[in-house]
Amino acid sequence: MYSFILGTVIVLSIVLIIAILMQPSKQNSAASAFSGGADQLFGKQKARGFEAVMQRATAVLSAVWIILLFVLVLLSSGK
Repeated sequence: MYSFILGTVIVLSIVLIIAILMQPSKQNSAASAFSGGADQLFGKQKARGFEAVMQRATAVLSAVWIILLFVLVLLSSGK
C-alpha cells in the first residue's frame, strides 16, 4: 500500500508541475513584476475558460497531493 501511494504521489507531483506551468501568465508588463500583481489581486477579475479550468485542476491536484502525503506519513509512522 505504501509503495502504491508513494508512486501515486510521484506521478501526481509531475502532473501538478505540468498543470502549474500550463497556467496562462498574468503579467502584462515589466511594471507588473515590481508591483507584485496587486492590481490583479484587487481587480476582482474572474477567471474564464481555460484559465478557470487550470486553476480548478491545480487546486484539486494540490489538495489530493497533500492528502496523500498525510496518508504516507501515517503509514510510515506504523500506527
